[in-house]
Formats: sequence, C-alpha cells, structure tokens
Amino acid sequence: MSNGGRCILSLLVLMCVVVGATAARPAPDESLAAANGTCRSRVEPFGYACEEHTVTTEDGYILSLQRIPSGRAGASAASGGGGGKVPVLLQHGLMMDGLTWLMNSPDESLGFILADNGYDVWIGNSRGTVYSLAHTSLSSSDPAYWDWSWDELASNDLSAMLQYVYDQSNQQKVHYVGHSLGTLIAFAALSDQQQHIGMLRSAGLLSPIAFLNKVSSPLAIGAADIFLAEALHWLGLDEFDPTGTAVHNLLTTICKLPGVDCYDLLNGFTGDNCCLDSSSVQTFLAHEPQASSTKNMVHLAQMIRRGIIAKYDYGDASDNIKYYGQATPPVYNVSAIPDDFPLFLSSGGRDSLSDVKDVQRLEQALQSHHSDKITVQYLADYAHADFVLAGNAKERVYDALMAFFRLQDK
Repeated sequence: MSNGGRCILSLLVLMCVVVGATAARPAPDESLAAANGTCRSRVEPFGYACEEHTVTTEDGYILSLQRIPSGRAGASAASGGGGGKVPVLLQHGLMMDGLTWLMNSPDESLGFILADNGYDVWIGNSRGTVYSLAHTSLSSSDPAYWDWSWDELASNDLSAMLQYVYDQSNQQKVHYVGHSLGTLIAFAALSDQQQHIGMLRSAGLLSPIAFLNKVSSPLAIGAADIFLAEALHWLGLDEFDPTGTAVHNLLTTICKLPGVDCYDLLNGFTGDNCCLDSSSVQTFLAHEPQASSTKNMVHLAQMIRRGIIAKYDYGDASDNIKYYGQATPPVYNVSAIPDDFPLFLSSGGRDSLSDVKDVQRLEQALQSHHSDKITVQYLADYAHADFVLAGNAKERVYDALMAFFRLQDK
C-alpha cells in the first residue's frame, strides 16, 4: 500500500481505538449496513438473542441501541444480583460504533462475554455513526447536523442512552463501560451532571482519556497542530468523513510533517499493541471507520494543545460568552466525581493516546476517591487497541472488570 493509503487509514486511530492494517477498507454501503443492523450482522449469527432499539436525544438525534438480553444456550448465567439481570451500557470511542464490543469471537468480545455471564448488555452508537444518522428534523447532509463535539455526546447522547437503559431495565442501576472517547464523555458527564450517579452502579474505563497534553503519538500531535492552525477552515467542513477527499488531503499534509511516519500506523498512533490477530483486524476493516464532526476533532485538538478538560472553545471571547456566559469555556472538574462512586481504570504502558503520564495526572485528580471504590489496573504491554481487540483481553482485562462489577452488585 502507498504511504497515501496508509495515511487515509490513520484517521481510524486519531484519539480513538484503532488498528494498524495492511489493506484498504472498502467504502461502506451505509444503506445496507443500516438495513441489516448490528443484531442481524454480528450478534444473531453467533446464537445470541438481540434487540434493536432507538432513543431520541434532547436535541433531536435518533440513536441506535442494541440489547443482548441473554447469553448463548449452555453458557454460564450467573445472575448479576437482585431479582433480575443487571444492565451494562457499553460505549465506543471516536470513529467507531457499537461493533467495537463484538469484533472478536464470542469468547473474546466483551459484549458477548458479559451476556454469557448473566448481564443484560446494551450497546450504544453515538450520533453520526451509520446506525445513528437519523434526526427528527435534520438530514445528515445538512451542516447543522454536524454542529456538535464531545460536549454533546456527554450531555445529550450519554444522558439519553443511560436514561433509556435505566427505564427499560425497570430502573435497575446500570454499569457503564467506555473505551477511549467513551471514557472522556463519562468523565465529563459524571463531573458535570451529577444526576447520572443515581442511575449508575459503576463505570469501567478502558484506555481512559481525560488529559491529553502528554500524548506521545507524533501523528496525533501533527493532526492537532493542523486542526488548531486551520480551525476556521476545517469548521467549514462540517462532517469529518475518513473516506472523503478533504480528509485525504488533510492526512497527506500531516504525513509530510517533520517526524511523522505514516508508514507504521500501529506504532505511530496507538502505540505497539501486543495482542491483535488478523481476524479481528479484518472484522474491523469490514465495518469501520465511522464519521464524526469536524467540530469534535477540533475540540480534541484543543485538549492536546491546552492540557485541560474544558468545553469547546469557540475561539472568540464574545462567542464563548454567548454560549457559556463567560469569556473562556467552563472546565470539567474530574475531582467533582463523588468519592464513593465506583470506578475501574485500566490503562496500558505502550498506549500513546492514553499516555501513562496523562493517566497518572488523572489518578492524581482522583486521589481523594475512597480506596475501596476505585480499582486501578496497569498492563505494561498493552496499547490503545488491545483493550477492545486483543485476543487475550478476557484474561487480562475483562475478568478483572467483571470481578469489580460483582462487588458493586452485592
């Protein structure tokens, strides 16, 4: 593959779960994917029951949710506490969708593993992904459709999905699991909207993203520099489509920056993932990447450059005053998460997106957390994609995560 082709794939890993690959991904057939759905294409073929649900956000986005209410016949079915099954909501990262949790075999994918262990599994799909393109009044071809960043994913998408799962589960408290950007929106929601605490049992956060200024990936840093310098131009490109010409041109520019090597994407973006196999990579390429908003990409770039977790900066004091009532965007205070709220943090020593130093800063911000309410796991040989795609993630991460859940289910 040419360096240009590898650069196109590099957007798959910008601030999110990404797998280095050696073959180009075919252009997605969005109508076919939407018609088949995750249940038909990835869950039911393995012998699991599956339900397709939708929920509408406060700002009109119609989100897709999949529910795996039970495990395979013959699988262990330890009840998750109380009279019914305990619900778990799984939230993917940037440019991914709910298939993140179903990429490997049933014995290796967290969505299936949780169902086989007696949990009521719900899989979220954020706005802009192929399964969540609908809106009550806007088309995805309208610029206004893409006027959002991860602020809205935290305040609107997560809120709507969590409330829906809570209600559908007869108001049983929910375990939350996020990866990468899915952890960032959880930190934002938990620190800014305390009402979420009443519906949650715990949060499992894999490759946690909070602070980003120590990101060691030269590709991500190069992209952040370009987004910052050309923010007004790229805000005019409302949809950030990894398969489009405009993004290809941007990536070509990034790949020409000093110190940026687009030849080795695996090491260049995510860090050196230890434990991926070809079958999961092929499944990944068959379904991803998904689109995001350019505004979201600029917001992430702001985090890399400024080293804080704050709402989107409109770049002008008067505009910020219009939206926030102050000249600078409000900061999310991770320390405001209640000290007795159960947290499970799992990070990797080779992760160049959820960098060790940034995770240490996050842990410092949570230092007042009750010691019996926070579990910190560190895997020296894991990088960013290993947490959702590694063949040994069950033994290395998921078993510990479920043990943590069981403690909260008592």
